[in-house]
Amino acid sequence: MLIIGIAGGSGSGKSTVVKQVTRLLPKDAVTIIPQDAYYKDNGHKTASERAKINFDHPTSIEWNLLINQLEFLKTGKPIEMPIYSYVTCARSKETITVEPSQVIIIEGILILTNPRLRKKMDIKVFVDADGDDRLMRIIWRDLEERGRSFQQVLEHYENFVKPMHLQFIEPTKRYADIIVPQGGQNKVAIDILSSRIKAYITLENKKTDQPVTK
Repeated sequence: MLIIGIAGGSGSGKSTVVKQVTRLLPKDAVTIIPQDAYYKDNGHKTASERAKINFDHPTSIEWNLLINQLEFLKTGKPIEMPIYSYVTCARSKETITVEPSQVIIIEGILILTNPRLRKKMDIKVFVDADGDDRLMRIIWRDLEERGRSFQQVLEHYENFVKPMHLQFIEPTKRYADIIVPQGGQNKVAIDILSSRIKAYITLENKKTDQPVTK
């Protein structure tokens, strides 16, 4: 099993890179594990308390659950992945059944901050983007998907996103094997990464097809 971590700042284009890469790969060869599914359940908090949650700090993630479920996938067992809502800040009672595959892609802003998780990655990718471009994407995303007002988006960016990016996320670039500038617009980097994954899948398929020798 090939495990790939794709990190980068909020709004850097990580999800676009993942979509572009998987589009070039065989169907059902890749399993996507989004870090966002593993935010701690804060549904019990009041609205004012939820507004103060720092989603960009490493302590906001339930790392043990993420790592344990990754281990289950590595042993060929399916997992029940949590469903998290940014609107309610709570986990749903329902889960998503995720089957193991030849390639696992873990995607999220904080995934390279955790040493235990980093050690399980075969390839570490950091998606880089200009701060102004990231801010514009964050504004559109938070207005459309997370129910925030324009003022709330800017306050959240100033109080949480920007300082946490500088303190925790940007420094993890040094752990990356591949840095992808311009996010999903960088066709060359996407082709290189997808070619590396294709080569792995081809090699594994050849091993499977080989006759068993006693």
